[in-house]
Amino acid sequence: MTRSNRYSPLIFVVPAAALTVVFVYYPLILNFVYSFYEFSAISPGKVYVGWENFKELIQDEAVRISLINNLKYAAISVFFQVICSFIIAAILEDRFFRKIAPLLRVLYFVPVLLSVTIVAFVFQFFYDPITGLFNQILAGIGLEHLRQPWLGSSDTAIYAVIAISQWQSMGYTALLFIVSIQTISKDLYEASSLDGASKIQQFIHVTLPQSKEILLVVFIVTVAQSFTVFGEPYILTGGGPGYSSSVLATYLYESAFNQDRMGYASAIAVVVFAMTMTVLAVQLRMSKTGRQSR
Repeated sequence: MTRSNRYSPLIFVVPAAALTVVFVYYPLILNFVYSFYEFSAISPGKVYVGWENFKELIQDEAVRISLINNLKYAAISVFFQVICSFIIAAILEDRFFRKIAPLLRVLYFVPVLLSVTIVAFVFQFFYDPITGLFNQILAGIGLEHLRQPWLGSSDTAIYAVIAISQWQSMGYTALLFIVSIQTISKDLYEASSLDGASKIQQFIHVTLPQSKEILLVVFIVTVAQSFTVFGEPYILTGGGPGYSSSVLATYLYESAFNQDRMGYASAIAVVVFAMTMTVLAVQLRMSKTGRQSR
């Protein structure tokens, strides 16, 4: 191999690496530096405050509520986007649904293709306390006492927002599971069937063990997305009423652009980044179980 051929891959690697450094790593480092300052977006001056932003963050009630809401987001998302989606994928791959499975896959996946903004505005209509579809249905089936101002109550706002995310995202994770299940050898199912295994036993002893790596990946991605979610809570409630449906990303936005506290917002961003990196570290640690010994 000539020297020119040996270095030719750099032509493709260097531009991508340069863009990554400029648009990913440099802003990350700059944000970390800014978290030790207090400054305004319209003021060129910055005042060094050390760890004061982080100390205030620990004592901030809004941050505590936002973090709890992110944890709720993560727990509910894992249940629906990982557990329920995996069960749905296994059902759709069963022989009984083979003829209508393509249609069902399309129906499950269509919400994924919709814009978050469009979905949020549509569900605002559904959640309307007076003319909303959900309250109308409850009244129609005799459960009028369960009618709620879904987005206007501090007790239900965060759960109403989380429900929309599950409706829109389950089709995507189910499709990932479907692809993984389709790669499992049919011989395993035939052998277990000959041994008298039921559908549930096949699911537990064949489908589940053979899909553990994709389950891990989807689990990690789902949790990471739950800590960085922004669109649905911001469009639907803006984090309200009060901070009852606020998440870290919406509170970061409010601190930066409504309160004009850019340094404090940078500190919140550092916390969000630290949590997502922790999730990534767990993934890298756990993914070692999938490596084959040599």
